[in-house]
Amino acid sequence: MGGISCAYPSPESGRQRQAWADLLKSPCPLIMGVVNVTPDSFSDGGRFFEAQSALAQARALAAAGADILDIGGESTRPYADPVPLEEELRRVIPVIQTLAGEVNLPISIDTYKAPVARAALEAGAAVINDISALRFDPEMAPLAAAYQVPVILMHMHGTPRDMQVEPHYHDLLGEIKDFFKERLEFAASQGISRDLLVLDPGIGFGKTFQHNLEILNHLDVFLDLGCPLLVGPSRKAFIGHILGLPNGEVRDIGTLAALGMAVMRGARLVRTHNAEFASQFLTVLTAIQTGELPAAKLTG
Repeated sequence: MGGISCAYPSPESGRQRQAWADLLKSPCPLIMGVVNVTPDSFSDGGRFFEAQSALAQARALAAAGADILDIGGESTRPYADPVPLEEELRRVIPVIQTLAGEVNLPISIDTYKAPVARAALEAGAAVINDISALRFDPEMAPLAAAYQVPVILMHMHGTPRDMQVEPHYHDLLGEIKDFFKERLEFAASQGISRDLLVLDPGIGFGKTFQHNLEILNHLDVFLDLGCPLLVGPSRKAFIGHILGLPNGEVRDIGTLAALGMAVMRGARLVRTHNAEFASQFLTVLTAIQTGELPAAKLTG
């Protein structure tokens, strides 16, 4: 397994993997609530950097309707510098350990570093959210295969430090789709079950304003790949550009329009900072689409 040594996962991790499987049976779109345990994220600027603040935010997201809690200790905003491994571990592991014993929701670890993912899984996380789609750390794929946990594969042009330096595509949708096909083949070659994979086209990750709009408007071109789609437009710059709004919570209403388009084009999961707005919005949208009140989501 390429040097990966996997300790036995915590009981909480097994319980949360079952919760993930149960969630995917729900007909409703799933809400991934964002918890940035960072001092420099673009959306919340360090508000949840301290462990107690991060825990309070995670609990609030769960109470507001989040189905999954996504914990990250390194900002991946444009031009961000990498965070040292030990610092990332220090930020996220205590938060995950505490949450895993409290909430009956799957916890995902937002990282591209295998040692962070491994420690998070052992602490009780159940999902790996890798912005590099298993490319940046050669140990990540063997780790995911050993634990047989869900993995979110995101498309990104370049790295966070350079992804927004004049991103260019000859065929945006075609190139992203080819990337997904190659990553799915790679994951299979590493022993990762296809039914554990989720695809994220990477709104804002090496994409211009027009690219982001095109992806949201044509998300359904990725449906025939046969994996759930996740979209994360929450509070991003293209929304601020449309509305003339600065960073932060003021973009939450505009975010709902992007979430609505994503779901109508086939997104199964949406990643957002405001679970309360997203939950209310998607509940009403689902009721309109189905003509009936949505059934309660399955949570294991």
